[in-house]
Amino acid sequence: GLNATVSTEVEFGVCTVTCGIGIREVLLTSGCPGTEAKCIVRVEECRGPVDCGWGIPISEGLACVKMPCIYIHPENRFKYIWKMLIPNKTAHILPNDSAVMEVCRDTHSVTFQCETQENENIIASVKYTVYATTEVETKKSRRIETGQSRRKTTDAILFFCLVTGIIVTVGVIFAMIFMILHWAVVKSIWESKSGQDNQDKKMANKRSL
Repeated sequence: GLNATVSTEVEFGVCTVTCGIGIREVLLTSGCPGTEAKCIVRVEECRGPVDCGWGIPISEGLACVKMPCIYIHPENRFKYIWKMLIPNKTAHILPNDSAVMEVCRDTHSVTFQCETQENENIIASVKYTVYATTEVETKKSRRIETGQSRRKTTDAILFFCLVTGIIVTVGVIFAMIFMILHWAVVKSIWESKSGQDNQDKKMANKRSL
């Protein structure tokens, strides 16, 4: 244990969330046992802004969607209010009061909101858009078309590289075969060129002299 008479200083760790409710560590920076510079004293709750914006469903299928509220364990400590948001109208409160709600897709998109409450105070709020089945199918087909287009482009590039490599390889092989079959001619040309170069050098030396 720590000596309670020792003057202590604490600092707070980073909150695990940027909105709603999370937890953080409380660190002791003086009076830790042994040679530790810092030690954890406790873990406590921390709060961020209430509005968490748009959330990501924990499960999203073609037919139904599962959406979670913002909470920390134990989840039964809080009260959850689910609402269906209707444009230009008052939000419709749903009978569901669980931390996770599952809804099936309709013929049109619907926006839901979950408010996490404690002692009648809202501590977190998150929204979800559940797209209609037709919209999901359209997005899925677009993703497939985009993937196919990218795959075609990649295949074309690979094919071009393969053909270019084959052409270069064949050219090198033919050049080597030509040199082997006509080595005498190539050697004579090389020797004549070397002789001409030497003669040019000698002439240049004479002129310099």
